Amino acid sequence: MVEQRNGHAVVLGGSIAGSLAARVLSPAFARVTVVDRDDLSGPVAPRAAAPQGHHIHALLARGQQILEELFPGFTDELVSSGVPIGDFGTSLSWYFNGEMIRKAETGTVCVAAGRPLLESRVRARVRALGNVTYREHTDIAGLVASPDRDRITGVRVQARTPGAAEEVIDADVVVDTTGRGSRTPRWLEELGYPRVPEERVKMDLTYTTMDFHGPLPFDPIGDDIALLPVATPAIPRGAIFARMPDRYAVSLTGILGDRPPTDREGFLAYVQSLPVPEIYKAVRDAEPMGEAMSFRFPASVRRRYERMARTPDGLLVLGDAACVFNPVYGQGMTVAAMSARLLGEHARSGPLSPRAFFRDLSRLVDAPWDMSAGADLGFPGVVGRRTAKVRMGNAYIPRLQAAAVHDGRLSRAFLRSAGLVDPPQALMRPGIVSRVLRPRRGE
Repeated sequence: MVEQRNGHAVVLGGSIAGSLAARVLSPAFARVTVVDRDDLSGPVAPRAAAPQGHHIHALLARGQQILEELFPGFTDELVSSGVPIGDFGTSLSWYFNGEMIRKAETGTVCVAAGRPLLESRVRARVRALGNVTYREHTDIAGLVASPDRDRITGVRVQARTPGAAEEVIDADVVVDTTGRGSRTPRWLEELGYPRVPEERVKMDLTYTTMDFHGPLPFDPIGDDIALLPVATPAIPRGAIFARMPDRYAVSLTGILGDRPPTDREGFLAYVQSLPVPEIYKAVRDAEPMGEAMSFRFPASVRRRYERMARTPDGLLVLGDAACVFNPVYGQGMTVAAMSARLLGEHARSGPLSPRAFFRDLSRLVDAPWDMSAGADLGFPGVVGRRTAKVRMGNAYIPRLQAAAVHDGRLSRAFLRSAGLVDPPQALMRPGIVSRVLRPRRGE
């Protein structure tokens, strides 16, 4: 822990990634300011700047562990608000190619809170820190650099009130957590830096979500949390049917131009096409809470800051601003938490070095990116680079999932890896590989 706090850190964006960045920077800086264009203290509801907030969001197991580490008692606080929790391997029913993998205890906790509630509770904890300030209703106009452009010294902002003048907030470090719409690559080019290298995997995903009042006429979830028919190349339509604190929700997914409809009749027809008939039976006569909401996601994007020959001091990037994952796999909030934890480690060790941070961030992102991008590239129409590693994974993982239908040890191993608790290499241990190649029943 840093004993003496000096300087001013400015975080751009006040969602999960931004708030967690503020939390880990708080011990190392005298002041931390979080700048966001939205009203962050209003009702617990999806924000204008985060249209994906209407849809079911997953906090993976590793994300829950880190939030509990940063905010002791956080999970119990959510439970007291009515948020369902359970084990990822027993409270959720996972279907691949229409078959449910065997349920097994994983020792990991699923927290079934929507994104708005999670953001609200995280911000409440961060606001309680004495040296963190949220500056809301404020647009971010650009970066301020030193005369030689080797260091970022602040940001230009403008309050969202009529007649407000642009002003500069001086900073010793600026952290961009503004999400998929991050303008840092453009700002760096304007300062004379090279273009940030990118990797893209284009899957043309559409999410459509409808919320339903409970109790349901037919309830296949009971005290569990969710049914998840996961999209696969053989059955490319997927869904999440979840029990939330105050409702039930169905999020439908379609890729490569398959768009789940928003009208009730079309929505239910899409639900009926899923390989798990219990979902249609549950919602066909249920009362919707409102109109269905759609969100399009054209591509996963990884910005490779670690590959740049040079970047200015005083500027870091994390969360979706650094890597945007296909939301189907629920990795975004958890990788943001992992990245914030990494930022905290760097802040405790001394002056923040962008080069060192981006190098370590790349290593952290490698595993979740390989898992989600690799799975997407299993669909023949998805555009992206298919390496030998990707092809091997897309040959092996479906076999593991098929064997896990009857083998709880494989279910446990797969879900702990998918939850970013265990590394992907854990699925290649000899004891796991032998069970995949020689499937067993009832274990």
